[in-house]
Amino acid sequence: MEDLFKLQGKNIVVMGVANERSLAWGVAKSLFTVGANVIFTYRKERSMAKLEKLLVAGDYEAKMIVQCDVNEDESIHAAFKKIGEEVGTIHGVVHSLAFAHAVDLKNDFVETTRSGYAFAQDTSAYSLVATAREVRPYMTDGGSIVTMSYLGAQRVLDGYNVMGVAKAALETSVKYLASDLGKDNIRVNALSAGAIRTLSAKGVPSFNTILSQVEEKAPLKRNVTQDEVADMTIVMLSNLSRGVTGEITYIDGGYNIMG
Repeated sequence: MEDLFKLQGKNIVVMGVANERSLAWGVAKSLFTVGANVIFTYRKERSMAKLEKLLVAGDYEAKMIVQCDVNEDESIHAAFKKIGEEVGTIHGVVHSLAFAHAVDLKNDFVETTRSGYAFAQDTSAYSLVATAREVRPYMTDGGSIVTMSYLGAQRVLDGYNVMGVAKAALETSVKYLASDLGKDNIRVNALSAGAIRTLSAKGVPSFNTILSQVEEKAPLKRNVTQDEVADMTIVMLSNLSRGVTGEITYIDGGYNIMG
């Protein structure tokens, strides 16, 4: 049977695995299934220890595991330099990173501090820009960069606050990056995943309410799963989406279309 994905042996960097519920981990498992060489980044030693446990438990073997603090330009540069020197060509990146201080999610948005606003933007949106800049020299065969967004970028969702604004910046960054990198045959897209119980979701005070609302209102009458988001990410990384860039694609059971 023809390999439609054409990801066998391709070098894909996955950023943002925090635990087994992370969207990034779901993507990594799907990448292993299709035969990709999976390269992970981590921020702190604690994160690396958790990642290594997941790999052992699943009997997976990472191509590389590299330290990368996305709040530091030097760290991002060093990480991709190390990866590029080891594997030569990078074919794809999964950017699944977002963070905001808890106080800036619990309080009204108007109470957001200057430092909290800047931190959420830096971690959740600018990190994609910096990542794209550093990986570009190693994507000599073209490729795909995929990031994760959420409906709070487009609509006001209770408790999402500064993260919604950061995701809005992320989605617009996707479009400008797609315009810049298209001449290098590098595609940039975002997937707007439905509500899933990830570590980041724990910080949203109204998360349980959001889950219930989706089950009630979404056309599919259910919440989506980690595997469903992962499978669509594989499509966006693969040859199947070679004509798609600058898009925000929803995987939310149709919830975003409802009034």
